[in-house]
Amino acid sequence: MSEPVTIAQDLTQKVIFDKVAFIGLGLIGSSLARVLRANHLARQIVASTRSQTTLDQAQTLGVIDAGFSDPIEAVKDADLIVLAMPVGATEAVLRLIASSIRTDAIITDVGSTKGNVVQAAINVFGDQLPSGFVPAHPIAGAEKSGVMAGKVDLFRHHKVIVTPLDSTSVEALEKVTMMWKSAGADVLKMTVADHDEILAHTSHLPHLLAFNLVDQLASRADNLDIFRFAAGGFRDFTRIAASDPQMWHDIFLANKKAILAAIDGFTGQLQQLKSLIEHDDSTSLIGTLTRAQAARTHFTHMIEKTPYLESAMSNSTTSQQFIVQPGGTMSGTLTIPGDKSVSHRSIMLGALAEGTTYVTGFLEGEDALATLQAFRDMGVVITDPKNGEVTIHGVGLQGLKPPKGALYMGNSGTTTRLISGILSAQPFDTVLTGDPSLTKRPMERIAKPLRLMGAKIQTTGEKGTPPISISGGQALQGIDYLLPMASAQVKSGILLAALWAKGKTTVTEPEPTRDHTERMLTAFGYPVSVDGNKVTIEGGGKLTATNIQVPADISSATFFMVAAAITANSNVVLRQVGINPTRTGVLEILKQMGANISLENQAMAGGEPVADIRIQAGTLKGIHIPEDQVPLAIDEFPALFIAAACAEGRTVLTGAAELRVKESDRIQVMADGLRILGVDCTPTEDGMIIEGKGSQGAVFGSGTIESHHDHRIAMSFAIAGLRASGVITINGTETVATSFPNFTVLAQQAGLTIGVK
Repeated sequence: MSEPVTIAQDLTQKVIFDKVAFIGLGLIGSSLARVLRANHLARQIVASTRSQTTLDQAQTLGVIDAGFSDPIEAVKDADLIVLAMPVGATEAVLRLIASSIRTDAIITDVGSTKGNVVQAAINVFGDQLPSGFVPAHPIAGAEKSGVMAGKVDLFRHHKVIVTPLDSTSVEALEKVTMMWKSAGADVLKMTVADHDEILAHTSHLPHLLAFNLVDQLASRADNLDIFRFAAGGFRDFTRIAASDPQMWHDIFLANKKAILAAIDGFTGQLQQLKSLIEHDDSTSLIGTLTRAQAARTHFTHMIEKTPYLESAMSNSTTSQQFIVQPGGTMSGTLTIPGDKSVSHRSIMLGALAEGTTYVTGFLEGEDALATLQAFRDMGVVITDPKNGEVTIHGVGLQGLKPPKGALYMGNSGTTTRLISGILSAQPFDTVLTGDPSLTKRPMERIAKPLRLMGAKIQTTGEKGTPPISISGGQALQGIDYLLPMASAQVKSGILLAALWAKGKTTVTEPEPTRDHTERMLTAFGYPVSVDGNKVTIEGGGKLTATNIQVPADISSATFFMVAAAITANSNVVLRQVGINPTRTGVLEILKQMGANISLENQAMAGGEPVADIRIQAGTLKGIHIPEDQVPLAIDEFPALFIAAACAEGRTVLTGAAELRVKESDRIQVMADGLRILGVDCTPTEDGMIIEGKGSQGAVFGSGTIESHHDHRIAMSFAIAGLRASGVITINGTETVATSFPNFTVLAQQAGLTIGVK
């Protein structure tokens, strides 16, 4: 629909126009004139308006060099003409000045509608429009109008849409683009039709509604009381009704067709809301409200490609840092956030179940929120989350609806691979997109077995990365599939697709991986057969809603386990952590290294075993990590590398090639960071060799670490500060919100001196 405009020239401040003529000099025109003046882009700036007072004020302010009441005089010899008057006057003005315009002049405008502007030009010039004609629309403004209201920074950090025509010359487009970029604007290119349709919904309709609401309430007999007691929401919504009525009158009539369509859509939705309230349809009403609330934030993050959590947001020019002071203690009883893997699956299976599922302990991190939003986009009513509590009104296996656009996965590889299995069986087409990190993650490992089941799924590029396109309406068949490498995500994606497949599907793993999907399918009443490393399910069943208690995440707990294991006089208790046997590789590895770990208060929660984990100071030794434990601790190795550096002797990891295709190449990135901090290590194709520096004294030096925006890398080097001799600075830590939103708070509580910059 829209695309950024790039230009070849540098945006240095230099003259690009000899004479610029403004027709109209209100808020937008006078602000643009100020930009041209401040950046020395024009040798001469003139204007024509019907008001001599406006011209006098503009000259007094230094905005223009000369003013004319006759636009013909203004445009003579101008190489840029800016139409900055009401859009309804476009044809009359063009007809008046047409014979006086230089053949090589650039003509642009600032109107909120483009179709009528182009038609006005056609009415005047015929089908052979001037090659310098570049319709444009700066999406910026204020309630105040007139030349005195103009501001040189009005357009900074705002969008300007240019709608070049087939007849528009490249040079004219580049010069107009340079002008707007010099104003600090983000310039996008769009077709005329797309512009008018989109602006009808995002700008014109809201203004129309604001004018209508104020007029309606002002007509009431109790209008004084209404306006006297109006709260902030009313003032915020109706603020734009203070805009220029004549301008909006012209816009509403100029973009009539698109605005009428937008009004029809709005009134239809309003009628549906009225019906929901009339019939006390609580579930559908809360679904509409929560989807709207979530969408307000969701689409912002899609566009900006930033994390969902405000505290972790970054943009193209800023990034978050951890500043970790050397030393510290590690003690206390801590509650770790909910397990991310279980949180993902609770949303997916709850959405596909029949009935209402209640989830507690849900991880309110970016990845899990991406899963939640995807199912909202497919019509599932999900309320909250709030304090880890989520209510999911399931739609059954046949109840998902087509999303209006691409499903945004954020940074979540788990969401992408698991949901690919679900979407392969739906009757509608879907596209999966994500942030820049996700678009580097390999997805053919899940795409290939799904194709064997009959899915039509296409990844991008030679490496098979997102975006992923999935064609709907395919009849899936059960398969017998041997995983080429252990992967719980690939296994789970196949098993989820198998819910709709004809016959049985069996997945055989080379090594056991986490079995959260199998356990949760059973909790939702779906039969699952497990025989050693083989998992089998038969399609055609149903999921029945249940209550899910998400245990604390052992992957997140690992950072505090390692922190306590490497710190003198430590004593930490981590409450009710999930100890699923397919996830406890980290416990086994740390015990083999000599860590002082014990399990207390063991119980079951939501079909998953949990326990309090106590870790006390001990002496670690280097080991050759057993390969059968690698799949059971694959996400925990960045933290385990820190433990290995603090052990006596050499630690060797093999059989962990999957670490190279996580959010970053975790083998290389950890090796780079360890070397910066003075640790002797050797990355290998499928692992790492680390020469431990012992359990006493400082192990790590001071330095700046690049996390490559990988949350586990960032948190691992943060706990290294406990055994460092100097400050450790970690760049790119905003993504910690993907799995552990309150990491720094808990780390500070336990005794690590860590700051966020």
